[in-house]
Amino acid sequence: MKKVILYTDGACSGNPGVGGWGAVLMFKGAEKRISGAEAETTNNRMEMTAVIEGLKCLKEPCEVEVYSDSAYTVNAFNEGWIYSWEKNGFKKADNKPVLNEELWRELLRLTRVHNVTFIKVKGHADNEYNNLCDKLATTAVKNFKA
Repeated sequence: MKKVILYTDGACSGNPGVGGWGAVLMFKGAEKRISGAEAETTNNRMEMTAVIEGLKCLKEPCEVEVYSDSAYTVNAFNEGWIYSWEKNGFKKADNKPVLNEELWRELLRLTRVHNVTFIKVKGHADNEYNNLCDKLATTAVKNFKA
């Protein structure tokens, strides 16, 4: 199985507001940079969208290491919250609906195609690729035309 490294980040100008996402995929020394923006969204949605869009770039099942500074996204998988939500019809322990259900469903679908490991990185620190993804996301916000 091919091994891919995926760095992701999301950004929002206002929360909600115009949001952007950025991702860098790395495979055998090659890099692919992608980004995008949405008009009325949240930072969490953009963090999740970055992972989704990165995984959607893969043409076949891969072993993927996802590096993200989003505790929301990383912990949902690493702490098993997402599997409990799925089992409970996307309701949290307090029986309230899980926010961003459609994105969580898409992330679950994609993580079942690939062998995905989520790794939390410190945001806005000295991680070159996290900083690059942040720049891709914030540039997408700046360049967004409604």
